[in-house]
Amino acid sequence: METLALYIVAATLGAMLFFAVGIAPTVFQALPIEQAGLFLRKLFPRYYLALIVGSGLAGCLWISSAPLAGAVCLLIALSTLWIRQQLVPRINQLRDAELAGDAAAGVRFATLHRVSVIINMVQLLALVVLLFKY
Repeated sequence: METLALYIVAATLGAMLFFAVGIAPTVFQALPIEQAGLFLRKLFPRYYLALIVGSGLAGCLWISSAPLAGAVCLLIALSTLWIRQQLVPRINQLRDAELAGDAAAGVRFATLHRVSVIINMVQLLALVVLLFKY
């Protein structure tokens, strides 16, 4: 079970890195900003779902043999669920309002977007630690 959990963590981490280093920058290079935004709005829910499933599964596999690692993975899954269901829809609403001319919404969008990126980086680092510790 521990080995399977480790493989799942590695795959989840790989997906996160591929998205951050490969997909997102390429989308913004290849598409006009409006189309890039629409594309990423469709892609992000799937990205977050993959993180929820990967970290949740690893957490369940680890919870009895490595409780701390299991708890970290389950915390990643729960925080990603919150991001996917609560934070991202709010970020999208604020971005739409900003594009419609609401400057205050643009400031709030930038703040919440930054929060989502920071959470994602913390999750990524946590998975790196788990990968090398276990």
